[in-house]
Amino acid sequence: MTTTQRLLDLAAAAPASHDEELVLLLREANELYQQGLESLRRTVAARFAGLSPEDLVAAANAAGRPCDTCLERDGLLWLLALADWEMTPAALAYTEIAEEACRRGVYLIPEE
Repeated sequence: MTTTQRLLDLAAAAPASHDEELVLLLREANELYQQGLESLRRTVAARFAGLSPEDLVAAANAAGRPCDTCLERDGLLWLLALADWEMTPAALAYTEIAEEACRRGVYLIPEE
């Protein structure tokens, strides 16, 4: 099963989940989200391997992520990866899960 498929399954299960189940579901979804984003960051790093920092800034700005050359190369690559990642079905499924959890007062970080 792919990350996207699993996140879509978790998103479908979220509305019927009880609070304890929803925390577990959200934790798994968060881990899958992070894995997917990291995988895409590696792909973006390979795609932009030969570009100068100025070219990376231009690419980030063109992708709707305004920034400047004060960011290090790794930060620019994360911005570019995030710009690509946010509209993937996997990321959108995670957003659905997180919003469902938030509506019900369920969070990964306990409130103090």
